[in-house]
Amino acid sequence: MKDAQVSALFQRFAEANPDPRGELEYKNPYTLLVAVVLSAQATDASVNKATKPLFKVADAPGKMLALGEARLRDYIRTIGLYNSKAKNVIKLSEILEKQYSGKVPNSREALEKLPGVGRKTANVVLNIAFGEPTIAVDTHIFRVANRTGLAPGKTPLAVESKLEQKVPPRYKLHAHHWLILHGRYVCKARKPECGRCLINDLCRYKGKVFNGG
Repeated sequence: MKDAQVSALFQRFAEANPDPRGELEYKNPYTLLVAVVLSAQATDASVNKATKPLFKVADAPGKMLALGEARLRDYIRTIGLYNSKAKNVIKLSEILEKQYSGKVPNSREALEKLPGVGRKTANVVLNIAFGEPTIAVDTHIFRVANRTGLAPGKTPLAVESKLEQKVPPRYKLHAHHWLILHGRYVCKARKPECGRCLINDLCRYKGKVFNGG
């Protein structure tokens, strides 16, 4: 996709949704970090349902440690992989308390050293909590980037690298939100709704379907 087309693509997203937001619910950088860790291989809706009561009692590392792993499991047992996730949340809370005075660090390197935190999670936290123009490549962004021809790549890191190069600076802060929402609600995995797609004329997908979505 040419630079002018990339600019047109993001201009349309920006006009349609000037201030996009992620769908995970959180109260502060710590609860955002926990929510993103819990969201691995789970829907945002399922995470929000579990964390709404959880964050009322544990919205800081010290409070999470006081809650304890067993009680944490009770709050999140409706989320997939809840046993390992509970362990990671307790461990990362211990590290935040001991090494960062209970604060979430604002560097990718420090975040990626926390249990259960990979590059994608770190990018989400850096973007939403600290306003960094990072792009977290999840399954939706990976699909949209490849399907449309925006930033094709064989791995999430390859796609992220291409997006870093191609997305105009003025759109980088919100780019991953626009792409995630587009992939989640329009450019769906099984049946993309090309008929209501804002960028169907720019998209290079050969399997476009317009009748009935």
